[in-house]
Amino acid sequence: MDSGTLLAFLALDLLLVCIPGADWAYAISAGLRDRSPLPAVAGLVAGYALHTALAVAGLAVLVAGSPTALTALTVVGAGYLVWLGWGVLRRPGVPAQGGERGVGVRGVSVPGAAFLRGAAISGLNPKGLLLYLSLLPQFLITDGSGGWPVPAQTAVLGALHMACCAAVYPTVGLTARAVLGARPSAARAVTRTSGAAMLGIGAFLLAQGLATL
Repeated sequence: MDSGTLLAFLALDLLLVCIPGADWAYAISAGLRDRSPLPAVAGLVAGYALHTALAVAGLAVLVAGSPTALTALTVVGAGYLVWLGWGVLRRPGVPAQGGERGVGVRGVSVPGAAFLRGAAISGLNPKGLLLYLSLLPQFLITDGSGGWPVPAQTAVLGALHMACCAAVYPTVGLTARAVLGARPSAARAVTRTSGAAMLGIGAFLLAQGLATL
């Protein structure tokens, strides 16, 4: 695997990470509602670490070869996004101030809860599934000419994706907090928009997945 392949994957992956989606919506919501968005972002990265570990172990290939399993995972992930988005819409909250504890999607949020929600979002995110099952394999050199074993190549590409997420998502959450922190009404509106985005994405994917079962 040469540097050109790595740079090509990094450029494409960074572009995909910068496209708003469920991860962005959660980062914005955490930035506005929690004391710090970092536990939520750490959870998002951890979810992709799980994807990477499964891909290295070869399980991603098995899932990709089973349309039923892939659809079932998509439905579960979409259902979770619908539930989470509805919770944000019901309790949009306001930016956490000073020493206050942030308020999460269901009452008081603690770092551990924010981490677990983030891991669940990215772990079940259909966009993440497509990345690891469709995009990443296109950059693997499987004929032996790459010099690296396929599991090692997979681990490096997965680590690059996690690095992109770790760079972009804190910026998203902290920017939302800095811009809207002193504007509770605007922050509430943006949080509701984030919740609506999660709900809308989840509902679309859920309907699409259920139609194919």
